[in-house]
This record gives sequence, structure tokens and C-alpha cells, in this order.
Amino acid sequence: MSESRIRRLTPVLDIALDEERKAAGMLGDCQRQLDDSQARLRDLEIYCKEYQNGWTQRFMAQMQTAIEQQNQTVIWHGKSLEKAREVWRQRYQRLEAMRKLIERYQQEARVRADKQAQKLLDELSPRAFDRNRNTP
Repeated sequence: MSESRIRRLTPVLDIALDEERKAAGMLGDCQRQLDDSQARLRDLEIYCKEYQNGWTQRFMAQMQTAIEQQNQTVIWHGKSLEKAREVWRQRYQRLEAMRKLIERYQQEARVRADKQAQKLLDELSPRAFDRNRNTP
């Protein structure tokens, strides 16, 4: 190439170099902005996960507390049931004892009544026999 052509292209080259440097600077800025925004995104995701884990842990702690309280409630109701069952068993045994006692008294009353009826029949039978004999 001739020197004159080179001299004519030198300002064009300088402009192109300047534009390339500006573009490189812009590229660097864009890369930094991308890196910064990716870093912020990662930070937000980490924060979100930590917050979520923290929230989840707090939630799980609350759930565990609720479970423990409910377990205590179940235990309390189980003990109440056992006490009620024992009271019922005692009352049922008392009822059955009363029923047996009444049944025994009824049986004794039937036996007495049968004996009295038999005694009355025994007393009446000779009289009836005597009446039949004395009647012409």
C-alpha cells in the first residue's frame, strides 16, 4: 500500500480504535452489570432459602410445639378415660352386687312363700280330709 493511502486511513483507524475502546468499555460495563445482577440474584436466592429455611424451621418448631401439646392432651384424655373406666367398673360391680343381692332376697322370699304355702296346704289338708269324713 502506498503511504498516502496509509495516511488517509490513519484517522479512520483512530476512529475505529476509539469506537472499539468505547465498545470494549461498554462490554466491560455490561459484563460487570451482568456479574453484579447475577451476584445479587444469587444473594437473593441464598437469602430466600435461608429465610425459607428459617421460616420452615420456625414453622417446624411451632409444629413440634403443637404436636407436643397435642400429645400431652392425648395423654391427659387417656388418663381421664382410664379414671372414668375405673369409676364405671366400680359402679358396675356395685350394680351387679346389688342385683345379686336383690335376686338372692327374691329367691329367699320365694322360698319363704313356698314354705308358707306348703305349710298352709299341710294345715288345710287334714281339715279338709276331716270334713269330708264327717260329712254324711
